[in-house]
Amino acid sequence: MAEVQLYVYDLSNGLAKQLSRQLTGRQIDGIWHTSVVVFGKETFYGQGIDITKPGMSHHGQPLQVVDMGETAIDEDTFNEFLEEMRQHYTADKYHLLDFNCNSFTNDCVGFLTGGSIPTWIKDLPSDFLSTPFGAALRPTIDSMFRRPTPGAASTTPQLPSPESLNSAASASPNPALASALLQAVASQAYSSGSISAPPSMPPLNLNSGSSGSAVTGPIHMCTNPSSLHSLLQSHRAAVVFFTSATCGPCRMIEPLFEDLAHQKTHGSGGGRVAFVKVDMAVGMGSQVAGEWGVRVTPTFLFFLEGKKLEELRGANGPELRSQVDLLLFQAFPPHPHTQLSLPAVEALSTNPILFTQVPALDTVSAKLSSFIDDAPPSPELQAAKQSLTTVIIPLLKTRFPPKGSPEEAAKTIPAFPMPAPLLTSWASTTGAVTLALPPAQLFPLVDLWRLAILDDGVAQWLSSVPKPDPLQLFLDKALSMLDNSASDPAQKASSRNYLLTVLRMLANGFAHAPLSKILLAAKRAPITRVVVAALLYDDAAVRTAAASLAFNIASTLQKSRMEKLSGTPPGANPTAVAEDEEWEVEMVSAVLEALSNEMQSEDVVHRLTAALAFLLRLSPFYETQLRGLLEVLQSRETLQSKLAKGGCGEKGVQKPEVRKLVGEVAGKLCV
Repeated sequence: MAEVQLYVYDLSNGLAKQLSRQLTGRQIDGIWHTSVVVFGKETFYGQGIDITKPGMSHHGQPLQVVDMGETAIDEDTFNEFLEEMRQHYTADKYHLLDFNCNSFTNDCVGFLTGGSIPTWIKDLPSDFLSTPFGAALRPTIDSMFRRPTPGAASTTPQLPSPESLNSAASASPNPALASALLQAVASQAYSSGSISAPPSMPPLNLNSGSSGSAVTGPIHMCTNPSSLHSLLQSHRAAVVFFTSATCGPCRMIEPLFEDLAHQKTHGSGGGRVAFVKVDMAVGMGSQVAGEWGVRVTPTFLFFLEGKKLEELRGANGPELRSQVDLLLFQAFPPHPHTQLSLPAVEALSTNPILFTQVPALDTVSAKLSSFIDDAPPSPELQAAKQSLTTVIIPLLKTRFPPKGSPEEAAKTIPAFPMPAPLLTSWASTTGAVTLALPPAQLFPLVDLWRLAILDDGVAQWLSSVPKPDPLQLFLDKALSMLDNSASDPAQKASSRNYLLTVLRMLANGFAHAPLSKILLAAKRAPITRVVVAALLYDDAAVRTAAASLAFNIASTLQKSRMEKLSGTPPGANPTAVAEDEEWEVEMVSAVLEALSNEMQSEDVVHRLTAALAFLLRLSPFYETQLRGLLEVLQSRETLQSKLAKGGCGEKGVQKPEVRKLVGEVAGKLCV
């Protein structure tokens, strides 16, 4: 009898234990990599199946050694088993969540002892994917470990692009922590040999563009009962194909199965449907088949919420396609709004409303300098003034030349020449000035950031959530000002320019996709407080800026929903905005209240109605929460009143396209 041990390593090197609760709301003690130690050798799944002396792999010494019992199987028989498994545990089939080193060790332990590896290792993918953060990362992780397109030659999975890692980190409420964890796990995965890596790991950049490659849907290889159970737990729907190497009909229908997997894992529910292949002659495949009563190949089983719904035997292509479509219809029924004709809503652009006017920068510089000079003198303020007037503003002039200048006319505007250390210095300067000056004197400084944020380089830097964070400094000041001005009309009037400029700056932040994710994740709560208060302001310009920001928020949410429905456009990173029922109720309520109060500006009514349309359309909470709210708040009557005399101006809304939009939202979405 030979002793069997399980070596356990943590791919995150302790970061999961430190950061998981902040990222997922759940304690995850490690990202487990395992290997089997038996007959004096350590065997694991990496670049195929690898064998080394115990404790001599690149992972070093295990974090934990688990006794799995003893085996009566001799070494030659185990080696024959490994040779058989090599054709299935190849590098191109590796998937971080669904077919990894733990799948392999579970097969080995089952073969050697009849047991399985501990549930706290097997269930880790299901535990992670059950969190909102995990669900948001599922498409990115699938893209990191993409499989060959059906019909293409198998290739070793390559280094996940920085864009994939960036998109994953951006899905988290705390991208900086997420990037640290993903970087550690990815680095360990590369070094394990399961993925081909270049000689050096590129630095993680949270803000780079898309890789431009399409994500192909993986076929999950299942070789033991526990891995199938894990897949059924982590996917709402699953199609399981039982096959064998000697089955001719299986080879005939396999291309169709692969095509369906590729087609159906894009768009709505893509990350929650699994296409699984079980070879009954490989590993513990016969046990998997026996558990579900499968005796012939090909056989297809269809699962919903872990429960078997249907079974199809034989190579019947049309029936297979029909059963897959039926399963997905049951698992992901179409939203009722997909059946509506909404030409006015569909004609709306989801591009953000931006405030791009270039101010007279010399005038801004003079005004800001005078405010600093009038403040109590300090070395910090004088250094800030020197930096702003001699470095920052000249650079802004270079990047944003005046309208009508030769540079502007020639459209030869250079990239913003600000390295990260200079931006960090500007942020520190901003902190010093924000601390010293009242809101009424800060709007020139905010206006500089409003302009700078339109540059991709500056927006990329801001989306990394720097310390200090200028956006957070301005938000905190705005919230404090709003709280104080509620009981002080004089302060409210004096701070009008500051609030107006902050709203325009935040609206411009939506010009850059990664930064918009940060604004709707880590900064969602303070931005919501500011926009809700500003929508009811008595100044028309402030209300217009607030309505523009509300539209940008809603349009980003709408893009995220459309991507879930029909897939992310080629060459684009997923928008991936997390849905939040309470927040959406608050936003809809605020927009309707603002619409009810808006009696002057048709532009404000237009932007608010468009924002309301995007907040409502395809909302997962429409039936459960929003429909009743719309009735209680008399949303249809509120919108229709804007079309009547006196509802918005003396004659009501006049522009034909706005009247059509208001009528459509009232008649079709507010019901």
